[in-house]
Amino acid sequence: MPDIHVNPTPEELRRFTEEMPQTRVSEFGNTNTQTEVLSRSAGSTYVVDRPSSGKTMTREEYDRIAKMQDEYLAGRDVVVIDGFIGNDPVLRTSARLTVEKANANIAGMQRKLYFDRTDGAEPEVQVIYTPNLAAPGYPDDRVIAVDLDAGVTRVLHSDYFGESKKGGLRMWNNLVYEKGGLALHAGLKVIPTPGGDRVFMIIGLSGTGKTTTTFTTQNGSRPIQDDFVGLMPGGKACGTENGCFAKTFSLDPDFEPSIYGAVTKPSAYLENVYQDEGGAVDFFNENFTQNGRAVFEMGDLLAFEDARNVGPVDYLLILNRNENIIPAVAKLSQEQAAAFFMLGETTGTSAGGASEAGKFLRVPGTNPFFPLPHGLQGNRILDLLATHPIETYLLNTGRVGGKDHDDRSKKVKIPHTSACVKGIAEGSISWTRDEDFGYLVAESVPDFDDVELLQPQRLYERTGRADEYRELIERLKAERVTRLQEFPELSEEIVKAAG
Repeated sequence: MPDIHVNPTPEELRRFTEEMPQTRVSEFGNTNTQTEVLSRSAGSTYVVDRPSSGKTMTREEYDRIAKMQDEYLAGRDVVVIDGFIGNDPVLRTSARLTVEKANANIAGMQRKLYFDRTDGAEPEVQVIYTPNLAAPGYPDDRVIAVDLDAGVTRVLHSDYFGESKKGGLRMWNNLVYEKGGLALHAGLKVIPTPGGDRVFMIIGLSGTGKTTTTFTTQNGSRPIQDDFVGLMPGGKACGTENGCFAKTFSLDPDFEPSIYGAVTKPSAYLENVYQDEGGAVDFFNENFTQNGRAVFEMGDLLAFEDARNVGPVDYLLILNRNENIIPAVAKLSQEQAAAFFMLGETTGTSAGGASEAGKFLRVPGTNPFFPLPHGLQGNRILDLLATHPIETYLLNTGRVGGKDHDDRSKKVKIPHTSACVKGIAEGSISWTRDEDFGYLVAESVPDFDDVELLQPQRLYERTGRADEYRELIERLKAERVTRLQEFPELSEEIVKAAG
């Protein structure tokens, strides 16, 4: 008879993972599993029998897939992991993962992200995961079927851990919306200032610097949450995970010492990180993928804070990895905030798969995991901003003036972004209005040495591209309005703010 391992110990999960032929032990003493699937499979994800922001499937088809998966699992050893998504009673959700023991690393990684749950109750959401069962007829013979009504996501033929993590959080998105809030693809941190602690929420698509911005230290700041946060009326923020699923490509201890220290502990789980035959890890080697990942507990960081211990959100940062005329920092009105939130402009990275890497994207809310029609989250963010005064800023974490091979362009570096965040927290940035876009741009930022990154028009004029700058303004305004008009549910005031 197949074995069912219910809530095995961390030591047992580690042993199961080491038994996998695709797992090696690294120089740090942690496990490093090489998967066949290297990123999330958006093209294979379907919501069952509901209006959705993505693909949908019928209830009958879902039932067929469920039957096929259940019959398959009946003959396989499995691991079951119970926990909570979130630790605040306002949004805390009981969750469960069931996965083939042959892919025990997924269970070990998920256990680190769940908050402990020992109540024995049935889960509100659960992910049922069969990496080795193909789904013929679906893209790459792979399907992620999301049943929001039952709170069940079924994953077939992907061994990438992100489908477990995002499977639970996608369903949690729906529950938060039903409770009057909004789940945001965001980090959360608290920064001490002479005027008191300031709480920052950092929204951004994977690969835009969300984790880096969350963990980069200003004034002894403490990270609270890395990836998903629930925002409720009154600015209340609720965390989701007891750990982090962090990208490791170009991980540098000089810039990100806290993450580096956690990733290199023996207790961390690595996924698709390059290592040589001797076990030596190279975070800068991209021969296999740039989407190497690590899972570790919040307690492995140099410092962190519990979301239940901080007040409402003071500042909202919308990250935008751009390559043209977006300044390093801009201050937005509430309507502009909702517009840029819905536009979700960025340059894609390997985190979204090969189809997104290097391409200019517009992902509403920078949240590809919102399962309902996207216009609903644009309206909800504007409603939530009206319940509590949250100052909102747009931060470009990419370049100004062109792509990286254009010697007329300039990179917005980690110290630049950190100086902007510190300046926002301390109120030390001087502002002036941008007459073309209507938002405020910085005249000066302490410890920021390049005004052309703060006011891109100056860079374009100095390099003889004033006409190009004007053309970009007109094109972006027209494209943004057209894009927002694609969402019939979206408030007209948000659409107008983009023009």
